[in-house]
Amino acid sequence: MTKIYIAGPLFSEAELEFNLQLDYFLTNLGYKTFLPQRDGYKLADLLLKKIPISDAIDIIFKKDVDEIKDSEIVVFIMDGRVPDEGACLEIGYAYALGKECIGIKTDSRALMNNLDNPLITGALNSRIAR
Repeated sequence: MTKIYIAGPLFSEAELEFNLQLDYFLTNLGYKTFLPQRDGYKLADLLLKKIPISDAIDIIFKKDVDEIKDSEIVVFIMDGRVPDEGACLEIGYAYALGKECIGIKTDSRALMNNLDNPLITGALNSRIAR
């Protein structure tokens, strides 16, 4: 079964809900998914367990990197004034590994003149669902 890593922002209720809806859509198409907000670690939860912040950051980083390695596709949610920094790193790493990277953009905002950042567009091979 093809596994998809969902990369996107995790900071507002609207973002979290959008991510869940995308996950639901993809799993109903028959894909296995890794959704960081559900399947990964949350910094606040690790800190509540009295894990030192440097260790907590390392735990999150290693988990997400391992999940990217284990996925065939990374779906990158591009919405926001600028794309989420962590998600940008995730597609950059996935691209470097030769993974398929696909963007989803429902937001009309762009870098300039309706163009997205060329490095992001390049990592996605211009595959952006709108």
